[in-house]
Amino acid sequence: MGPVTAHESVLAREVLPFLRKGMLCLADRGIYSFALWQAAQATGADLLWRIKSTNEFVREQELEDGSFLTTIHAYRQKRKLQDVSLKVRVVEYELDGRAPAPGQPPDEDQRYRLVTTILDPKQASAKDLAALYPERWEIGSAFDELKAHLRGRQTLLRSRTPDLVRQEFYGLVMAHFAIRGLMHEAALRGGVDPDCLSSIHAVRVVRRKLPLAAALPPSGKTRISRSRAAGNPG
Repeated sequence: MGPVTAHESVLAREVLPFLRKGMLCLADRGIYSFALWQAAQATGADLLWRIKSTNEFVREQELEDGSFLTTIHAYRQKRKLQDVSLKVRVVEYELDGRAPAPGQPPDEDQRYRLVTTILDPKQASAKDLAALYPERWEIGSAFDELKAHLRGRQTLLRSRTPDLVRQEFYGLVMAHFAIRGLMHEAALRGGVDPDCLSSIHAVRVVRRKLPLAAALPPSGKTRISRSRAAGNPG
């Protein structure tokens, strides 16, 4: 979380300390830079990032699953010199959908180029990685649930200072986490995938049930004092 002037690639660096060996970090095409990739790889986590299809790579080694190995460099203009470089694997594919106009190249949103630190196709095939990458889109759905459905399209954050905005935002995130927790429990009981449940419906159910929930005092002492004030010796 940061000011509106901060680019997402800058904010992404705040996530790196949470990466660990055994994790797989997914990222969209607007995030990639050699410096950020190098820092993320140094955490020990594996990476699977989309990169713009306009970037050119030398196919150094073709692999049996259709992917290929290449080398990325810190400074493209210094490729012929001894610069900082890393070996990566590239997976390219196109999505089935609306065909481009006759004589026109495929649309940028139809063409995908994924770069990964997983160099061995036996560990993860190109097909498996291509099928896994759409999982990254779920964070976009979560943001939509938070901004449009939980908060309400006509409701603005009321706070007027940075600290209070953060506090209000964290409150919304906690509420979203609680609702998602209820959805997960419901999915387990029903034996279905949590992704199949509607967050909009869940929010509506919670809102209907809120008036039925008893108001809980903050401590046991408060309950005792209120009970005695009402004339109940217990």
